[in-house]
Amino acid sequence: MLNFKAPPPLSLYVHIPWCVRKCPYCDFNSHTFTNSVPEKRYVDALLVDLEAELPSIWGRDITSVFIGGGTPSLFSADAIDRLLSGLRARLNLRPTIEITMEANPGTVERQRLSEFHAVGINRLSLGIQSFNDDALKKLGRIHSAREACLAIETAKAAEFNSINIDLMYGLPDQNETAAADDIDTAISFEPQHISHYQLTIEPDTAFYKRPPILPDDEHSWAMQSRCQQQLSDSAYQQYEVSAWSLSDYQCRHNLNYWLFGDYLGIGAGAHQKLTIINQQQIRRRWKQKLPAEYMNNVSSLKHIAGDNQVAEADIVFEFMLNALRLTAGFPVELFYRHTGLPISVVETELTAAEEKALIERNATWIRPAALGRQYLNELLLLFMPGT
Repeated sequence: MLNFKAPPPLSLYVHIPWCVRKCPYCDFNSHTFTNSVPEKRYVDALLVDLEAELPSIWGRDITSVFIGGGTPSLFSADAIDRLLSGLRARLNLRPTIEITMEANPGTVERQRLSEFHAVGINRLSLGIQSFNDDALKKLGRIHSAREACLAIETAKAAEFNSINIDLMYGLPDQNETAAADDIDTAISFEPQHISHYQLTIEPDTAFYKRPPILPDDEHSWAMQSRCQQQLSDSAYQQYEVSAWSLSDYQCRHNLNYWLFGDYLGIGAGAHQKLTIINQQQIRRRWKQKLPAEYMNNVSSLKHIAGDNQVAEADIVFEFMLNALRLTAGFPVELFYRHTGLPISVVETELTAAEEKALIERNATWIRPAALGRQYLNELLLLFMPGT
């Protein structure tokens, strides 16, 4: 039986679903626009969506905001300003709140980035993926290597002092030297944060239907190891499987996900997880994916595509699925606070993981061991319901 004393920290995710072109590896809810993006109508819909969710979060502070997509940088600064003003009028936003927006290097210019910064965006996440033109072409990206570099320089000139660069490795025909060159280039710009993750082929993507030839596991592991050493040698600290930052620049929003915090989700295809104290349950809700259907139905509250209570076994697995991605792991007491369950419910699984040298633990803390980080999937499978 769940026993929540207080809800965990609460973040807000805002989804803007349009892109100039759908990348062949992307399985996010994104849609190519044909003429123009209906930004005024969509911001109106976002605020109506938010108002419908307010009764479930009365009195709770918002610890971070993340505007993702799609390509949010397609929207004008005026639209983002109206969105943020609407959020501030309806929510308790902490004065030092982190507000992140994703941007595509092919859609940014100095004036627009400066305006985004002026209206309140204080963290920018650039989807670079690679600094190699051939790799970018194979990934279906709309920007070139030169435009990627220019985008970072533009963001710095716009006075963003918290910039993330997204990079992928294990790309079609990529070798270890090319992957290392991408990391060297990224480090040369001295961003505060680098997300470095392996390209994977996901269902319902163009790559899934027509798979490219990717490096095998041995070569991908060599790329990962070399790149991680480069990052470590350059003062970047790995705090999650694919996340590296300079000191004090961890992504607060993503940390809240990984520590099994709550998050509100507004926008087409957005998901949310909320702990309902008076009902002693965790609920997940998600919104309609198609932007037109979402906007047409939000006023009548028919934009909700699904809503369910998370089962106790799934709560345990979802917590471990996230928290064991963190290099530092998690305090035992946080497991109780964020799941409503005592740590004893996973004692059998923890013992098995410890015997396999996949975790390290004491009375107050649990973290993945070096072997557990290397074989994370094997570690997580121990906590999967029914295994």
